[in-house]
Amino acid sequence: MKNSFFRGHGLGNDYLVMDPKELSFRLTPKAIRAVCDRHWGLGSDGILALAPSKKADFGLRIYNPDGSEAEKSGNGLRIFARYLHATRKATRPSFTVETKGGIVRIQLHLDRHGDAGEATVEMGEATFNPNALPCALAVDALIDQPIEAAGRSLRFTGVSVGNPHCVVFKPTGDQWTREELLSLGPALETHPLFPKRTNVQLAVPTGPRELFILIWERGAGETQASGSSSCAAAGAAVRLGLVQSPVTVRMPGGALRIEVGNAFQLIMKGPVAEVARGTLSPSFIRTLK
Repeated sequence: MKNSFFRGHGLGNDYLVMDPKELSFRLTPKAIRAVCDRHWGLGSDGILALAPSKKADFGLRIYNPDGSEAEKSGNGLRIFARYLHATRKATRPSFTVETKGGIVRIQLHLDRHGDAGEATVEMGEATFNPNALPCALAVDALIDQPIEAAGRSLRFTGVSVGNPHCVVFKPTGDQWTREELLSLGPALETHPLFPKRTNVQLAVPTGPRELFILIWERGAGETQASGSSSCAAAGAAVRLGLVQSPVTVRMPGGALRIEVGNAFQLIMKGPVAEVARGTLSPSFIRTLK
């Protein structure tokens, strides 16, 4: 169908999937912002656009609701994988997807109805190299580094999993509040140390193999869950010796299981759901051009 969309979510982190070849308008920043607006458009945490690839089975472009582009999204990849299976573009339960943050392999897990209710994603390797985020600190590794934000002195661990993350830990037994996230999230996202901005996780170890995180996503703001954030927080916690792999990362939207290998290879497993399919109205499309 012309101008069709597929809506799905991973633990409350919702995306629209579109095939640009089926659209009568271009996915410009203006159009993306209008479509993702939760009051004047469809509403979404972003748009996943099918793209050609010469290196993988499928290509994916990931757009934030502010119109900027993301390199990688764990929840987005699970939703995109479900879309590929549900629309019969993928004929096998295992395939590769090329993102701006690298190529990933996805394995779908089908339920008794034949739907892809879960997916395992090989998310690549975590790196703590400042150049990978990038980060302006002149250090060998972004491990437990000082930072000032929103009038507070903090320590962060910087991680790239194909996209940038700033993980700030509190000791076991303490808790982060939503008010702290709304204050620290935007301050850290746009901090001068991160010239291309960063995703932010406020994390607390809650067991030997468990974390709880609050998430502020670059270009999206507060989100209920994030796959790449879970991978970054798990990788950082293992690197600091706070937890052991595999790590259950709990978020307001639910939990993901993250395996962290000896070389910080990351494998994420979690649920995914389809919500709706439909088409944009001609009158709405006229406002996008």
